[in-house]
Amino acid sequence: MIDDFIQTSQTLHSRWTQTCLGTGALTLEDSVLRMAIPAVAQGTYADAQIDDYGTLARSDFPWHPPLRMEVRARSSHPAATPASTSRDPHLLRGTAGFGFWNYPFSVRGDILMLPEAVWFFYASPPSNMALVPGIPGWGWKAQVIHSMRPGSLLATLPTALATGWGLTTGNTRPAGRWLQRLSGAQEQLLSVPMTIWHTYVIEWTPEAALFWVDGEPVLRAPNPPTRPLGFVAWLDNQYAIATPRGILRFGTVACDDEWFEIDSIHIERH
Repeated sequence: MIDDFIQTSQTLHSRWTQTCLGTGALTLEDSVLRMAIPAVAQGTYADAQIDDYGTLARSDFPWHPPLRMEVRARSSHPAATPASTSRDPHLLRGTAGFGFWNYPFSVRGDILMLPEAVWFFYASPPSNMALVPGIPGWGWKAQVIHSMRPGSLLATLPTALATGWGLTTGNTRPAGRWLQRLSGAQEQLLSVPMTIWHTYVIEWTPEAALFWVDGEPVLRAPNPPTRPLGFVAWLDNQYAIATPRGILRFGTVACDDEWFEIDSIHIERH
């Protein structure tokens, strides 16, 4: 599958399901797809998204290993850093990214599932999805989540017990390790500036998911998901908090005008 967004009209290819919620908008200009959110207040949800699974059952999602994905992308605002807070000005707000996932929170009547993903993922504070010890719960990341595996079920009770221990004692390290086992998360924080065009690559095989940025390796994640996943690219103003202290919360953040652009998407089956 190749889409360079070189269109004779301002219409996306029919392969894409287009989602624009709230003030979210999708536009094509100079062979670039722009996912944009005009300024929006906290408490109002906005989303601009394309995906290739919109009308499919999960069993029919189109992508599974082995494959190679290459995406060229940039954003209007810089990414949050480990030192960022929700009060920092001029950051990209909400979440954004592209890659493959299982759409675990389906509203089409599918059975709800634990999340599976092989993607490049961004979140800004106050998001704090602390899935891997030692890595901030926000920022621009290469990330794998593999919750649908036998080890996740075995980790459920220890995670709950360790979280309770963390709430009582303040020692969240055991809960952090068990949360990683529960989610199957592997990730690496990226240092490249999101505001500049970069080429992002995922080489996904049954044995490992390899992530590259501009030809430089950034993450090797062994034993990734192998179930069929769908491709998604999006920008929204949502946040999520899931920490070893047992805090679980979702919401929206205020943002100024912002956008996330994609110049090309290439996916090859191997």
